[in-house]
Amino acid sequence: MYEREKRALIDCALEMKACRLITLCGGNVCARLESGNIAVTPSGLDYETMNTDDIVVVTPEGQVVEGTRRPTSDLDAILYIFEQFPWVNATIHTHQPYATALGLVADEFPACLVSQIDALRGSVPVAPFTPSSDKGMGVLTVEHYNGSLAVILRGHGVMAFAPDLQQALYAAVYLEEAAQTYLAALATGRKVEPLDPELVKAELGDPDSWANYLQK
Repeated sequence: MYEREKRALIDCALEMKACRLITLCGGNVCARLESGNIAVTPSGLDYETMNTDDIVVVTPEGQVVEGTRRPTSDLDAILYIFEQFPWVNATIHTHQPYATALGLVADEFPACLVSQIDALRGSVPVAPFTPSSDKGMGVLTVEHYNGSLAVILRGHGVMAFAPDLQQALYAAVYLEEAAQTYLAALATGRKVEPLDPELVKAELGDPDSWANYLQK
């Protein structure tokens, strides 16, 4: 069942790898199905060799109902995110280097780039470190959520989440691009100023924010 949705998870994982957000079999991709169950990539399997039979389907409580592989080791954390955020239908966990590097030196990635604002809705929070495979990764993602479609996990990677898989992928990819640009700017030794909140709102489509900014 759900062949199309399972194929979409594999295609998304391959795109993550092509964009250098992961290496080898790192990270995971998960999506909520119409049934309410969750389709997840398996643990420790190379995405190039993965087929739809390798995708695992679990209940919201984590019980395997389809598939013979072991689900991603981050399953408890991911299920917690789905439980707490009913609007989320897809999660992507990566070990992307630039965003992860930023998380080692900052508590937040301030909103300062158009691509970041368009794909992520603004500033991106950095959550404290939690061990791999721990439910706390999901708990801290929820606790540090500020309206952005991603949270940087200190010393670990990124958790991106959205109403659909494509939007979650875009959030992760454009976060990496923006983080690389931001770190390059910091490397000059100059301070990088975040955008005025009214400009962030204007980029997000608020018709009054540009006028409000000009009146300051």
